[in-house]
Parts: sequence; structure tokens; C-alpha cells
Amino acid sequence: VLDVALELADEGGLAAVTMAGVGARLGVEAMSLYRHIGNKEEMLDGLVDRVFAEIEVPRDDRDWRDALRRRAVSAHAALRRHAWAIGLMESRAQPGQATLAHHDAMVAILFRAGFDGRGATRVYNLLDSYIYGFALQEATLPFSSPEEMAAVSEQMLASMADAYPHLARVQRKLVGSGFDYADEFKTGLDIILGALPEPAGDPART
Repeated sequence: VLDVALELADEGGLAAVTMAGVGARLGVEAMSLYRHIGNKEEMLDGLVDRVFAEIEVPRDDRDWRDALRRRAVSAHAALRRHAWAIGLMESRAQPGQATLAHHDAMVAILFRAGFDGRGATRVYNLLDSYIYGFALQEATLPFSSPEEMAAVSEQMLASMADAYPHLARVQRKLVGSGFDYADEFKTGLDIILGALPEPAGDPART
């Protein structure tokens, strides 16, 4: 049931995920699904759990910044595959085992690095705000490739170049350099990770 629900979500967004739709894809009546899953909310819980299960939790965390970076890159990739999940990832009142195990493992990495509970929460929230925010903006852009961006920019430049010269200058620069919005994720991530202070605690006592 969840495999099919995930396929429908990836194809048509959350609006495509209905008991009737899942049943039709499986070739069964929608009512028969209730033997396996309680309701639509339970299905959404399961879908979010599937996405969290795709995100890497680094096992070698001796360098906590590197571990956080690898997890963030993996999370960004998962959200590009499943853009419908961006607004759901932290919204579930009944998170699944994969979701809870993921968060527990990541907080453990921060604890071992020497962060206390508040510090670990602050770092984790900061990174997730960046990951989800970037993924949301990326998913809602009116282009998905440098070629599409060039076409959109050409239209925008034709209408705004005189009134908004600075924006026009940026547009020309980006298009001329083959700018790809997705490539900016790692650059921004490195800026954030580089600005994070070392934990105040002693990792040996954590």
C-alpha cells in the first residue's frame, strides 16, 4: 500500500494520494485497504517515514561537521525526489520508527560532539530550516534547469531591464555563467557549517 502511495505522490503530489487512487492502482476496492492501514493520516505518516528512511545517517561521525553535511546533502536529494514531502517532514503527530530513529541518531552525533540538549536542538533546527527552506524554494521556482532559467530570464529581462537595472544585471550574470540553482545548496550549507561554533561541552564526558 505504501509503495503505491509513494508512487502516486511522486507522480502527482499529495492530492493524488487517496484511498480510492491507491486501491485503483492495486486493482482492489478502496475499502479493502483498511485491513492494512487505518486511514489517510496513517498513510501520510508512513510516507514520511519512507522519506526519512532514504536519508543517510553517517556512521563515522568523528568529524561532526562532516557528518551533518553528509546528512544534509542526502536530505536535500531525498526532498528533490519527493518534493511533496517538504511540508510534511516535521508535521506528523505520530512519527514512524524510521523518523524517530533518524532524529535520535542525529542528536546522538551532536551529543558525542559535546553539545548539550539545547545546543544540539539549536544546531539541528538551524540546518533543517535551511534544508527545508532551500528545498521549498527550489520546488517552486518557475524553472528546473539552466536552459529553462535562461528562457525565463530572457522574458523577465525584456520587461524589467530599464526599470530594475540591478536585478537585470544579476540575471545576465547568472545566465551567462550557466548558473544552476541546485548547485547553490552545498555552498550555502558550507557557509552555515563553517559559522557554527565548537560545542561548549567536553565530548569525552558526553
